Amino acid sequence: MTDALRPTGATPTLEDVARAAGVSRATVSRVVNGVRNVDPSIQEAVRQAISVTGYTPNRAARSLVTRRTDAIALVVSGAGVEPAGEGSAGEGSFTAQVFADPFFGRVVTGVVNYLRPRGIHPVLMFAETSKARDEVVAYLRQGSADGALIVSTHAEDPLPGMVVDAGLPAVLYARPARPVRISYVDLAHRDGARLAAEHLLARGCRRIVTISGPLDIPAGQERLAGFRDTVARVGHGDVPVAEGEFTQESGEAAMERLLAEHPDLDGVFAGNDLMATGACHVLRDHGRRVPEDVAVIGFDDSSAASACRPPLTTVRQPVEDMAAEMTGLLLDRLAAPDRPATSVIFEPVLVVRDSA
Repeated sequence: MTDALRPTGATPTLEDVARAAGVSRATVSRVVNGVRNVDPSIQEAVRQAISVTGYTPNRAARSLVTRRTDAIALVVSGAGVEPAGEGSAGEGSFTAQVFADPFFGRVVTGVVNYLRPRGIHPVLMFAETSKARDEVVAYLRQGSADGALIVSTHAEDPLPGMVVDAGLPAVLYARPARPVRISYVDLAHRDGARLAAEHLLARGCRRIVTISGPLDIPAGQERLAGFRDTVARVGHGDVPVAEGEFTQESGEAAMERLLAEHPDLDGVFAGNDLMATGACHVLRDHGRRVPEDVAVIGFDDSSAASACRPPLTTVRQPVEDMAAEMTGLLLDRLAAPDRPATSVIFEPVLVVRDSA
């Protein structure tokens, strides 16, 4: 069909595509909806007709048939202190912290790169309060998204359990702190911390300290335990620890405390790259050279690791790959609702740069 045969300003329809391709409307519908039992030559004819006519599938009409929205909720959830009121500083600080951490950008990249070729779009949501969590559950129950990818930032976060109890399809980034029958992806955190400890010991570091992540979440606990276990095997039974919050500022504060209490320290393992960057800043301010005087290792291999001066030796967490796998698990669940909950654990790798 040519533009001359179509009324001026009219939106191309399935009938227009069918006439241009010389097939039935039902055949065009099967091609548009991805039905596989259509002859490849006919599929190609329909695709060319779609290109010529400028037809765009009506997602609203399509969803009536498929009961799918082709949208996925990407939820960043926490369970910290409830803000005092609507639009309060508490809500803003949570969002600001999320966007300041390169980890979350890497999660988004992995999710978007997986969904985009499949014509599915993520909807970013924040759930840092009880009201926001209720809104997420209601949003999913209403069918506004086909399922949820949840990145939880707090051990006491009830959202994964709420979603599971509501019978909604969801996948979690990182093992849940509480037993919940939900699929998840995670990293072998203890093994990553072991790699860091072995590297510091191989360098000859003997007065080693560590800046842990929050110890109320499994990742913080596992990284600390893996590090302590490894150094204990060579006779270092007592490793000084200062707890951080996975932020650069908390890394700086923890390093100040450790340096004041253990001025002869010669090795630092930080639970993530932001805290390791803060540690490097403090060491430099106190006239300690990295790595000549103090070796520093981070965790994640985020953009902060390469931006740090000197560039950080770190344990790589393949966040983009993990986020893509998480997304694939959710699409598998949508295709097979009775699929049991499963887990996928990724292996860490030590990335050696200049700081250790």
